[in-house]
Amino acid sequence: MLGSFPSVASLAAQQYYGHPRNQFWPLLSALWGQDLRAMPYRERCDWVARRGLAVWDVYASCQREGSLDADIRAAAPNDLQALVSRLPQLRAIAHNGGESARSLRVTQALGLPVLRLPSTSPANASWSFERKLQAWREVFAFAGLLDEPQEEDEGSRRPHGRP
Repeated sequence: MLGSFPSVASLAAQQYYGHPRNQFWPLLSALWGQDLRAMPYRERCDWVARRGLAVWDVYASCQREGSLDADIRAAAPNDLQALVSRLPQLRAIAHNGGESARSLRVTQALGLPVLRLPSTSPANASWSFERKLQAWREVFAFAGLLDEPQEEDEGSRRPHGRP
């Protein structure tokens, strides 16, 4: 799962999707029937990694006032090729939102199915939670992420990075 770059709230909390109104964790909770927000953050990350989900961002750094993706300037990309090399069991890449999806040409060249998801950001108010959930369910089913947890191995951990 590739986001764009952490919001101000996420950076302050040192947590992916740390804004309290971001729907990322509630969507995953609904998909997997597990209240992930009730877990401590590290436990939550380990829990989703065991189910085969890695979380990272397309940008390693950027300039931005506030948290809106539309305000991102001077973005430096993460090394997505290295990510794919470190995760040989990777089955698909999903972009969470439009700014992340601007990297579609890069991710499509990596040789995996690439999918675009509606943003979980509170700024994406035009999609209801239920509509987002349906779109996310289809992508997770395609990627086999609605199945039972995977065996833990070195390659199933989330990539290192911020937050």
